[in-house]
Amino acid sequence: MQLTQKETTLLKDLKSQEKLCVEKYTKYASMALDPQLKELFTSIANVEQQHLNTVSSIEQGTAPSTQSGSSQTVNSTFTSNYGMGDTPDKQADCYLCSDLLADEKHVSGLYNTCIFEFKDTNIRDTLNHIQKEEQQHGKAIYDYMSTNNMYS
Repeated sequence: MQLTQKETTLLKDLKSQEKLCVEKYTKYASMALDPQLKELFTSIANVEQQHLNTVSSIEQGTAPSTQSGSSQTVNSTFTSNYGMGDTPDKQADCYLCSDLLADEKHVSGLYNTCIFEFKDTNIRDTLNHIQKEEQQHGKAIYDYMSTNNMYS
């Protein structure tokens, strides 16, 4: 498979963003105070690593096929560990969530642009699949924040 210069540049951008996501989710999992949040961040870090592997594979000339139903889902059912008031622990976990939610919005937008820029249908489908998983990550973070009175 021959990639255009623009496609190659976009893949480098995606790879850089996915690497950052893996690093941040891994770091934030160790910093999170709520065990549910630690588990969520660890789970998402694993999926982000798979995204990085897929983008690297495409960059090396392999267009993986994405089968429907093969999404890597993360838990989005949470119990409230934080009440209405602010505590230092809640503020710390809220900061981590807010930062990662902003990253998910950015990465999803980058995938959206890339989907329109690639000519190969398999690559477009793969990028679309990853984008949907990024959106699921954002929703899981939103659900956690909403459950714990962090999202207004």
